[in-house]
Amino acid sequence: MKNKQIPTLIGLLVLMVACNFGTPASITPAPEVVETQSPVAATAEIFPTTAPSPSNGPTLANCPMFPADNYWNAPIDTLPTHPQSDAWINSIGRAVSFHMDFGSGEYDGGLIGIPFNIVAGSTVPKVGFEFDYADESDPGPYPIPENPNQEAGGDRHILVLDTDTCTLYEVYDASFDGGQWRGGSGAIWDLNSNTLRPDTWTSSDAAGLPILPGLVRYDEIAAGEIKHALRFTIEKTAGYIWPARHLTDDPQDGIPPMGARFRLKADYDISGFPQEMQIILQAMKTYGIILADNGSNWYISGAPDDRWDNDMLHLLDVLTGNDFEAVDTSGMMVDVDSGAAK
Repeated sequence: MKNKQIPTLIGLLVLMVACNFGTPASITPAPEVVETQSPVAATAEIFPTTAPSPSNGPTLANCPMFPADNYWNAPIDTLPTHPQSDAWINSIGRAVSFHMDFGSGEYDGGLIGIPFNIVAGSTVPKVGFEFDYADESDPGPYPIPENPNQEAGGDRHILVLDTDTCTLYEVYDASFDGGQWRGGSGAIWDLNSNTLRPDTWTSSDAAGLPILPGLVRYDEIAAGEIKHALRFTIEKTAGYIWPARHLTDDPQDGIPPMGARFRLKADYDISGFPQEMQIILQAMKTYGIILADNGSNWYISGAPDDRWDNDMLHLLDVLTGNDFEAVDTSGMMVDVDSGAAK
């Protein structure tokens, strides 16, 4: 997540370390980085190849990933193309390849992707944070388990799902030093609500959006469908549009704003890909991808898991910006201050 004051520096750091899966340097705070889940061997499941049904919203650990009518969970395959589609794709890179920024194992000492924690909040101590952007952060406290799963590298996100209350806690640039938790910014989300951040506020992500609902998770592959949009990053953004709430640079014609949504073109043939990858590709067609942060161009976010086949994920490197189009989502908005979509 890159806030107003530091987008260029962080963007350069991301570009300096991005290779293979693009997960940068090891974590320096006291808490140890551990696995997102216990390693589970991939099984010989039969994966469906039909398009997912948008009727029921996604869940995780018996909690909704926001209501079924939330913008993350709304299909966009029939919406019109955005008038700025060509300009935005040219800005990002029409010939630039996509990259699945998640996988199995480690890269440069850290897990590949953005891990998360699932806790029963009543059993985990809640701690206070000192935030750099306290005026745009939820004060908490936050339930942080011992040795939490934490993203490696510059952004150092900690994501925690409290299953007691179905509340999502997310912190950007989290560290522990001298008995005190610190972070760049933090946001708390009621997963049963469509409430957005206050306008102009960041979250733990530059667009002011939650991170966890947009991650590709292997359990979705095992279940046979992804029922939500995917989070992705690009180097340069300008302004923001609904449902995003925060910018890192002033609006500029031809430069994509935070919150912009793209989709894989309907006529893109996915039949030659392994069925596991077809599930990801179909989600890109049905639900699209949402611009959420500054980072490497066309990087799709996901959670680390030992069941990912990294070589298989690299098959999606064949995707380029030319295979996508921006979507006009203005007709989806029910209210500018609500994440509900129609």
